[in-house]
Amino acid sequence: MRPLVLLGLLPVLCAAPALQIVNPILSQMDGGASDPPNFQHTPGEVIFFSCRISGFTKTPEEKIHVAYSVQPFDPSGVPLAEPYKNEVSDEVTVQDKDWMPRVATEIAIPPLGESGTFKILVKAEDLIAHTTTELSVPFLVKGHSVEPSDQLVVRNFRYFKSENDLQPMDKPVYHAGDTLWAKFDITGYKFGPKNKLDVSYQFSVLSGTGKVLFTQPDPAGDQTESFYPKKYLPAEFSVALQSNVKPGEYGLLITVKDAVGNQTAESKQTFVVQ
Repeated sequence: MRPLVLLGLLPVLCAAPALQIVNPILSQMDGGASDPPNFQHTPGEVIFFSCRISGFTKTPEEKIHVAYSVQPFDPSGVPLAEPYKNEVSDEVTVQDKDWMPRVATEIAIPPLGESGTFKILVKAEDLIAHTTTELSVPFLVKGHSVEPSDQLVVRNFRYFKSENDLQPMDKPVYHAGDTLWAKFDITGYKFGPKNKLDVSYQFSVLSGTGKVLFTQPDPAGDQTESFYPKKYLPAEFSVALQSNVKPGEYGLLITVKDAVGNQTAESKQTFVVQ
């Protein structure tokens, strides 16, 4: 006679829950509501990020030990900052069965951040079960667009009537006594160790025939190091047009130098005085 097996009395073996990163939240304020889908952040903004870790393992003494890291990346996969790292070691009793470790940190978008889809990469490790997991959280940034270049170049040259104008002039027409404002971007320079750059620029005012009327006495620029490489440099200068300046067409000659990459570039622009 075959033995009768009572299946209902056999112990049920359940697989342990998998380690997971859940409930990611991007917010404009600490502890605030989650940003809506497709929300566009801006360069220089600080984002408050949080998430939870589930599926961790407990020791017989009801202890947990979880390590995690958080690191943001730009659309090209370049890290914005060093990873933020921390650990959670605590006692989790039956009364805390729904509790999950919370990860919370701030993400600073670079002031010169480009447009595109950035991401926050979260990694977690269960130091008791020796398991790992990770989650990539995308977010959008609407930045200033500067076309990249393999060599030193001036991009996006614009004329303005005043320093604080947001819209450039359609036609660069000035009058005697006005102040001319010029703004542009520099890119294509090379980096040294620690993303060191050494870029300078100088401008000259030219007559209609190309004669140099004035040259900026001291070059301006940037000679700094940074964790995140500055992919372009915004630049600007102003020219006070004297009250006795003659009407006609004039020019600007911008000379840019990259000391690290041993490069020089020029850009010529014209404007009119009526």
